[in-house]
Amino acid sequence: MLKNTARVLSVAGMMAASSSVFATTYPVTVTDMAGQKVTIDKAPQRVILQDGRDLLALAVLDKANPFQHVVAWNNLLKKTDSGTWDMLKSKWPDSAKILDMGFSDKGQVDLETVIAKKPDLMIAQVRAKDSLAQAGVLEKLAALHIPVLFVDYELDPAKDTAPSIDLLGKVMNQEDNARAYTAFYNEHFQNIQKVVSAIKTKPNVFIEPIAGRDDSCCFTHGNAGWGKLIQAVDANNIGSKLLPGASGTVSLEQVISMKPDVYIMTGSARPASGSVTHILPFGYGANEADVDKQTKVLLSRTGVAQIPAVSDKHVYGVYHQFYNHPYNIVGMEYLAKFIYPEQFKDLDPAKTYHDIVRNFTNLPDQEFILGWTPKK
Repeated sequence: MLKNTARVLSVAGMMAASSSVFATTYPVTVTDMAGQKVTIDKAPQRVILQDGRDLLALAVLDKANPFQHVVAWNNLLKKTDSGTWDMLKSKWPDSAKILDMGFSDKGQVDLETVIAKKPDLMIAQVRAKDSLAQAGVLEKLAALHIPVLFVDYELDPAKDTAPSIDLLGKVMNQEDNARAYTAFYNEHFQNIQKVVSAIKTKPNVFIEPIAGRDDSCCFTHGNAGWGKLIQAVDANNIGSKLLPGASGTVSLEQVISMKPDVYIMTGSARPASGSVTHILPFGYGANEADVDKQTKVLLSRTGVAQIPAVSDKHVYGVYHQFYNHPYNIVGMEYLAKFIYPEQFKDLDPAKTYHDIVRNFTNLPDQEFILGWTPKK
């Protein structure tokens, strides 16, 4: 695996050292991840982000400053991942001045204020398309000739993430950087697939996203987000069997009756004033002692110890944001290592994250905690 990774990085280095191998000629017409034809007349200079986590995709493309073309965004990182937001605004202080438009998935936004920023492109997640259409946002932007480009890292992350990055690379005239990253991404994904394809018995996995969001269990993901990521590493996601939609709450009794082989909790550090108090503070600046402390609190909730995977000590924790994140290959590696510990004993997801930051972005390579395994 390391040999293959080195080969990918070598190719990436050669591409970076040369002049642009893949230069976009405008106007360009592309098919986005929602299946719509989108024409971009010129290289976008003023971009709005419906989901602020797309900033981490721009970090792969516009390495010097991923904020340089962003004029408005929904700063979800500030609300749900304070460690990453602190890192970004420390590296690029002017980012704190960018309009945070509160562009929710339901299309709620002060559109006039956004339009005043004179954007020439909006990047949005496919999951928000229907709500944006129903709220009239897409119609208003179309009337102003502001193209909307849909990408996806949540509805079908294993299938759509790399193509979404390549799509953005083409639209933003950064195809070299996009292809270098997606080659690395696909290489790591195929390494997972080679191993899991030889495993005959597929464990049942229950995942509790944002564990501790309330005092009881159990919120989970179905056929989207973490549910799809579990399926991508060839395991059975219990939430997909219990939920009719993308996410929802199921009873603790249902979870116990499904007898999960593996139980995984997710979390990310939230602002101190947030209403959620007992979450796993994964991410930049995380403290191992705090993660251990919160894990004990979460596992002591009423009835949780009765979940078979918990009593068998097959319980793990992982950084929440990977469920909708351009670096979700790291999340898949953590899942593979948790679910199939013997088969992936030599896999190092933290190293993969460091490799992404060091070789494909200009983000600070700071310390972080992205996963938790119970101590032997």
